[in-house]
Amino acid sequence: MASTAGKTSARVAVHREIRQRIITLQLPPGHPLSENELAGELEVSRTPVRESLLLLAEEDLVRVFPKLGSFVARVDPQRIADAQFVREAVETASLSDAVERRTDQDVEALRDLVDQQRSAAEDVDRFFGLDEAFHQRLLAAGGHANAWRTVEQAKAHLDRARRLGLRTVSPVSVLIDQHAEVVDGLAARDLAAAVAALRGHLRAVFDDVERIRAENPGLFVDSSDERPVRRSITVLR
Repeated sequence: MASTAGKTSARVAVHREIRQRIITLQLPPGHPLSENELAGELEVSRTPVRESLLLLAEEDLVRVFPKLGSFVARVDPQRIADAQFVREAVETASLSDAVERRTDQDVEALRDLVDQQRSAAEDVDRFFGLDEAFHQRLLAAGGHANAWRTVEQAKAHLDRARRLGLRTVSPVSVLIDQHAEVVDGLAARDLAAAVAALRGHLRAVFDDVERIRAENPGLFVDSSDERPVRRSITVLR
């Protein structure tokens, strides 16, 4: 018989994997979720899959419909706004400290990440990882590296919107230039310039959401209570 620790470890691993697939759009908004298929792919029993889907439903990343099944939740603009609010509050507050305490090594590390982003502009997944590294390093420059965990936990819904934007509407070069502007403000110890650049960068997701929603309304929550149908929804990659 499997130990309790083993069962817990399997559940955590399954939850993490399914959550990551949802956030990275491998499982796009509206996609039907089969416990049997997921269990087969992940080589586990249905129990940790079922428990993971219930946990993801609590995060509003999955919707469970009795007698119909489970589906990846559609993107909710209000959840995006809430997550962006948390992220902006944390990162701009840290930036204020970073302007005061930043070192040449901080600036050099951030410029290096911007350079790496330019070389990865055609690779969405690599760019997204470097974007995450940039914001995490920016928090570290302000002495708040541990706050990244709070930002990361809050922004699952935001990350789905950001990835949709990277694949469809946001020119990556613009995002990279915005990062460079933040670093320039930090290097010059110009708090107003750095904060303005960071705010503009973080709020760009709202324009992306509106454009994507106009073109693909089925990816987003609407005001109706229409039950989903079991068909796959494709997201351009």
